[in-house]
Amino acid sequence: MIDLKAARQDPDTFRTALSRRGASADFDALIEVDGRWRELTDRVGGLRAAAKQRPKGKPTPEQVQQYAAEKEELRGAEEALAGTDAERAALLSRLPNLPDPTSPDGAADEDAVTVRTWGELPSFDFEPRDHLDLGSPTGWVDMARGARMAGSRFAYRFGDVALLEIALFRFVTDKLVGDGFMPVLGPVLSNERTMYGTGFLPTEASNLYHLEHDDLYLTGTAEVALAGIHADEIIDPGALPAKYVAFSTNFRREAGAAGKDTKGMFRVHQFDKVEMYVYCLPEQAQEFHEQLLAHEESIVQDLGLPYRVRNIAVGDLGNPAAKKYDIEAWFPVQQRYREITSCSNTTDYQARRLNVRFRREAGAPTEIVHTLNGTGATARAMLAVMENFQDANGTVAVPEVLQRHGAPATVGAPRG
Repeated sequence: MIDLKAARQDPDTFRTALSRRGASADFDALIEVDGRWRELTDRVGGLRAAAKQRPKGKPTPEQVQQYAAEKEELRGAEEALAGTDAERAALLSRLPNLPDPTSPDGAADEDAVTVRTWGELPSFDFEPRDHLDLGSPTGWVDMARGARMAGSRFAYRFGDVALLEIALFRFVTDKLVGDGFMPVLGPVLSNERTMYGTGFLPTEASNLYHLEHDDLYLTGTAEVALAGIHADEIIDPGALPAKYVAFSTNFRREAGAAGKDTKGMFRVHQFDKVEMYVYCLPEQAQEFHEQLLAHEESIVQDLGLPYRVRNIAVGDLGNPAAKKYDIEAWFPVQQRYREITSCSNTTDYQARRLNVRFRREAGAPTEIVHTLNGTGATARAMLAVMENFQDANGTVAVPEVLQRHGAPATVGAPRG
């Protein structure tokens, strides 16, 4: 959430920044409600203090009448305060983070700015096949059986393709652990507080699977588990930066994706992912954002995939992000770049909701840490490998870095 105290002191700066995200009206409503909340808080506090200072002894009939009126006034003020507090919390919960000045304006994919490209696009003298048409009796992707098991947008991966995907996750995890990230296996179920804290509630509720019997949510990313590690903690500044990498299975309803990527496993309801997460000092956040992007680029370069880096427009950011980079790999069958990783600087937005703080020295006031997250890999990178490194026979040459982690040298020719 935004820093409401800072917003009171400098509303014009906040309003201007949030107007870039179409949220200035909600911000003005918040400031108005917050003013009423503070007035009511003072009023309730004054009435309670007056009640405590009443003279001792048996009250006179006039005093009984006065006290009853004061009690009724206090009750009404408390009810008004509770309603205003709920209204203020609802507005605060849906306001997005302030965008970084270097995030481009706009709300569409086309408004993102290309930062750089890498690699040469493959050239084929045959019609390349997508991942559903690549495979063999020893390995393939099967959406039909997945649908029979769980409905549309679920996938089976068999044999060599399953080994290829497992090798991808192990390669990325090992690489990031070697770069100083602490490996984590965390819960994939979350309570409402942590989903709210990470910013997936309330605005992303339609994309979440909610287990009503247990009042828990299936997480759509390990970001949730990693953000929850230090909830309500004061981190020793000597422990910052704290860098974590987690593997998890994730679940998303893909609400609003009807008709998009309906073929294959590019956009599915259940997928695995390696996720990076960083806690750092506020002054370190911009530097770590560039570092996360560098880690992602190094991974994609090791795989040999041609890609471009995009600075995402403010209207296409999730609520917690102030700035986001996407890496889009080239998919030759689609003849376009598609997102395979992203990394976001969420500044103090998530940590403020989750009450994650640090103290620079003994006796100093606590401050809110800053957090960042980034994709190590999903199966989308594997799909890009399959499409980019196929030959005319439909055999995929697997990158050496994945072979070293248990993948086969090739994924075989197409099945008849």
